[in-house]
Amino acid sequence: MTPSGARARDPRGEDSLAARFVFWFGAALAAWHLWLNTFGVVSELRASVIHFAGFATIGALSWPLLRGGGWRGGLALAADIAIALLAIGCALYLILGEDSFYARSSRFLWYDWVFCVAAPVIALEMIRRTTGWVVPILCILAFTYVTTWGRWLGGVLRFPGLSLEITLFRVFYSDDGMFGNIAQISWNLVTMFIIFGAFLQVSGADRFVLDIGRAIAKRMQGGPGFVAVIASALSGTISGSAVANVTSTGAVTIPLMIRAGFKPHFAGGVETAASTGGGILPPIMGAGAFIMASVTGIPYLTIAAVSAIPALVYFGGVAFGVRIHARRHDIRFVDADAPPVWETVRRRGLPFLIPFAVLLWLLFTGIGPAYAAGAATAAVVVVSWISDMPMGPRRILEALALGARTMAPTAVLLVGIGIMISAVATTGLGNVFSIMIERWAGGSLAVALVLIAIASLVLGAALPVTASYVVLATLSAPALSDMILGDAVRTAFEAGTIPDIARALAMLVAPDVTLPAPGAAMPAAEAARLFAAFPPEMRGQVVEATLAPGATTLALLSAHMIIFWLSQDSNVTPPVCIPAYAAAAIAKASPMATGFVAWRLAKSLYFIPLIFAYQPFLSSDPMVQLAIAGFALPGIYALSAAIEGFAEARLNVVERAVLAVAGFVLIVPFGQLVNWIAIAVFIALMALNLVKARRTEATPAA
Repeated sequence: MTPSGARARDPRGEDSLAARFVFWFGAALAAWHLWLNTFGVVSELRASVIHFAGFATIGALSWPLLRGGGWRGGLALAADIAIALLAIGCALYLILGEDSFYARSSRFLWYDWVFCVAAPVIALEMIRRTTGWVVPILCILAFTYVTTWGRWLGGVLRFPGLSLEITLFRVFYSDDGMFGNIAQISWNLVTMFIIFGAFLQVSGADRFVLDIGRAIAKRMQGGPGFVAVIASALSGTISGSAVANVTSTGAVTIPLMIRAGFKPHFAGGVETAASTGGGILPPIMGAGAFIMASVTGIPYLTIAAVSAIPALVYFGGVAFGVRIHARRHDIRFVDADAPPVWETVRRRGLPFLIPFAVLLWLLFTGIGPAYAAGAATAAVVVVSWISDMPMGPRRILEALALGARTMAPTAVLLVGIGIMISAVATTGLGNVFSIMIERWAGGSLAVALVLIAIASLVLGAALPVTASYVVLATLSAPALSDMILGDAVRTAFEAGTIPDIARALAMLVAPDVTLPAPGAAMPAAEAARLFAAFPPEMRGQVVEATLAPGATTLALLSAHMIIFWLSQDSNVTPPVCIPAYAAAAIAKASPMATGFVAWRLAKSLYFIPLIFAYQPFLSSDPMVQLAIAGFALPGIYALSAAIEGFAEARLNVVERAVLAVAGFVLIVPFGQLVNWIAIAVFIALMALNLVKARRTEATPAA
């Protein structure tokens, strides 16, 4: 431990000039974003570069503080100050020189070279500090593919190359570059919701979510584990960040679980898996959801609305894992100090619930998400005065500074990843990879899902969630969307739904395929052969005529949501699973063991995307979603029990196999009749297992 005297002499200590500057600068930057997204009028390019410069400055000066004091040498501090000043210089360069740059027909002068090179270098260095080397290496490879080594490749991957000047121009100035669409999402949406979450945290909402979790789960077997699930779900609605969720709720829930009898690494794994769900639970779903809205053109409110029930099913899957573990190890713990539910809601619930009500009401009335988040932030301050933690000027400044510090790593990541997006857009790599995925999958949606899941697993071992989603979505979402539509059309053909236009086109492109009479069923192999015969330029007409209106939008949303969910596994996939490291530090357990437990508990991240692919689980009709969830929940419980080898009592090999089949059937539909048979099998096996458990419990007393 560092001696207090050494700490006091640390030029980057908590009371240092650098720390005070970060606090006040961060508060001012967050306030500027609130103004920008509510009343301000600034060009998008200038807003993006100011956003980057501000958060790069905070990142450069505060990163050593986040590491527990950081470097002690004055040279290191001087280097970070130089990085911060250079980032600010990039903003001043654009603000003061943009008009003259266009006036000379975008011809580079020496200072254009300096700042257009400095911006990506600073972004990659900040990303390296917070996430490691993988993202910077991928960005460098993408950039040099455009300028250098793309021309050395053969086949569809060959790219003749662009000059360094043109490539830098596209990275700095184009809509696909660093300060383009993704950066606009960062300052317009992500930052606003992060600031909203910071205000909720400072207002004491984190105390409410913990108290309500303890109140609900205090008498359940393995109750502290359920406290972690409930509290992390509610906390996830505040932050959308798994790391922030672990550090806030885990500080209470992990020791509580250990005291109840859970092993430290399992307690950390529960908190990590539950906190991961914060990224998929509305209304704040992490940066990826805002990127999804921008890329697909589907309103964020729609994405958030259809995500709620699937997210709750995910938390149900984590809770099932907790229950099975508690039953297996007979963990019984009553939290006698937990307050009653209604008293908790009455005393501390309003400051948490009213701002969310304001946010949702504004979103449903058509107000933009950024403006709604700003109004909800103001509501937090107003409502705090009816709680026991009123927000005065000092606490408002603390909330602003907290929001800026929390946002800094995400901001530089979203800006920096524009280097890769620019390369993909410039070279057409996205279309190339989509074609390759479709060929590798052989037209099979199931194989494509396996390939994307493996890619997500590999990327998730080294990339953060947002970067993993952006990379996978850019390269594979178009192909996956087309394959989901193709699978739906083939299913319709098998059922006898072959529209007249498809029959007419089939006579031209597939005269050897025997078409059934209208309304008659068609063999699966023939249906697949018929759809495969249609060339790409005809498939759009066939899809539109065969499927219900909105099917294309639903397929696009499903494809992106599948990738978004799969990308969440970067939070729980060793060796780079930062939330698990944070949870392990609190639990004093092995980070690897904690990560593997979290990965096992978060297996619904793989199960639920299967439902997205084969069922309308993202339908705008909540009754359809609830019906699907009604089958999915027992299916996930069955699969969890089969994997763990335990339900209410130990399962033998045959029982595990039957439960695994029943669970799979309930997730991937084989028709209503088969679903109900699977439900009956599940209920029968669970009843028999419960009888076995009661006999086992009664045996010692006999």
